[in-house]
This record gives sequence, structure tokens and C-alpha cells, in this order.
Amino acid sequence: MSADRETLSVYDAKAEEYASLTATDAEIKSLTAFVNDLPRGAHVLDLGCGPGANAADMTKLGCKVDAVDASAEMVALAAKHDGVAAWQGVFEDLDAEAEYDGVWANFSLLHAPKGDMPAHLRRIARALKPKGIFHIGMKLGSGEKRDRIGRRYSYYEESELRGLLNAAGFEVIETMMGEGKGLDGLVAPWITLQARLTETKKASS
Repeated sequence: MSADRETLSVYDAKAEEYASLTATDAEIKSLTAFVNDLPRGAHVLDLGCGPGANAADMTKLGCKVDAVDASAEMVALAAKHDGVAAWQGVFEDLDAEAEYDGVWANFSLLHAPKGDMPAHLRRIARALKPKGIFHIGMKLGSGEKRDRIGRRYSYYEESELRGLLNAAGFEVIETMMGEGKGLDGLVAPWITLQARLTETKKASS
């Protein structure tokens, strides 16, 4: 999550409604593929965890999960899941170094300003162990704007995301695309990318 006050106020007010949204088949498939690429008992960071449903699912699959979100109400919900360590924080707070086997950022970094994305990806790369796995979910499109309920969004095309990931030292290993209805009630196209931190990046960092 970003520190944008208007975006956070929406999530604080609609935390329970957001938590009631049912996971799609695509989301389940992405999460399963992510966990399958991790070592047994992997230490995972859910970055922008929302109400913690994904963190809880990864815990059930044998991962040790840290979960962070900028919304206090979302963190409160996430902390209710057994085995999930949840706390409030923003992307800029990530200062771990070679701590995580995987970082899961499922439709959270889309709230960050585009100009901040390279720095966020560098923090994630630093937080990962060698050859760590990174999952990112974003909405497809271009530019930056607020949606009809006030959340700030940054939109990306696939080539733009791949370029940013490559520059941060990641190799994309899997891509999924689709469309779905969000909290605002609108159907929008999305993309998820799963990437591996290259050995070259860790050697030079």
C-alpha cells in the first residue's frame, strides 16, 4: 500500500467489504504457482496484504508469512488469521536484506506513484534471498488517475512492467492476464507476473 491518505481512507472504510470478496480461480492459480516455486517452509512477505486472505492461504500451504499493509483496518483483519504476523507500514518501510524466499505484492504496488516504482522494486530485490521469487499483480493500461471511489492508481502495459523488473534484477518466469471486478464494481483488465531474482543482481548488490 501507498501512504496516499485518500486511498487509505477508502480501504479503512471498506475493509470488511473488501474481505468479503471471493478469490478468483486465477488468483488461486497464481498463489499456488508462487508457493510451488518456493522452498519448503519458505519465509514470505505479503506486501500490501489487505485483509490477509492470501497470507492465510500461504500459511496453510506451509509458508511462514509476514504481512504488511498501510491500512490499519486491513492489518487488524489480517492479524486475525492464525500464523500470520501482520503489521502496519508503507512500501518505503521495507528495509530487510536477503530475508525472504518470496515477496507477494498482489495488486498493491498499483497504488504507488509511477516515479516511485524503481525504488520499490530495488527494496524488494534487496529483501529477497538469492534466486528469490517475486509476484506482482497490476491493472493494465497507461497513466495515473483515481478510480470512482477515490483510490489512486498507476497503470502499466506488460512491456513496461517487464522493463522495470529486468532493470531491478528480475527475470520474468510466468505471466497471466485476465479481467475482473474490483471494489469499485467495475470490470478491468489485469496482469500478474512472477519473477526470479537473478544471481547476477545479488552478486552486484
